[in-house]
Amino acid sequence: MAQLIRIDTAAPPFAPAPITDAEAAAMFRAALNLFRLWGVTDDQAAVLLDLPRRTFARWKAGAIGRIGRDGKARLSNLMGIHKALRLVFRDPSRGYAWIKAQNDAFAGRSALDVMLGGELTDLMRVRRYLDAERGW
Repeated sequence: MAQLIRIDTAAPPFAPAPITDAEAAAMFRAALNLFRLWGVTDDQAAVLLDLPRRTFARWKAGAIGRIGRDGKARLSNLMGIHKALRLVFRDPSRGYAWIKAQNDAFAGRSALDVMLGGELTDLMRVRRYLDAERGW
């Protein structure tokens, strides 16, 4: 006769692994493409990433330096914003245009205007809004 064996199905507690330097560099390269699609200038991109303009230009040219914890968080939020927009809009071009469109949720400002406040929390605000819109 077959014997039943108890299998533990309890999920282990969630503990996120830190973003590695290689992952951060990949996210930076992806962000460059995203900035192009959003129509973000290099000066604006430097603000979004909280980098001096010269450092951003050097990194953009391929000499990516050490990305600290704040930079990794910024990149992660930008990737989250991109993902949410791809889920909210079937047509990717509508999502790219949404970034610069006026939005009542931001008192008539665009998401880009909010993010250009320069603080990590500005990026998080846009990401939280989009996550709420997609029901997550």
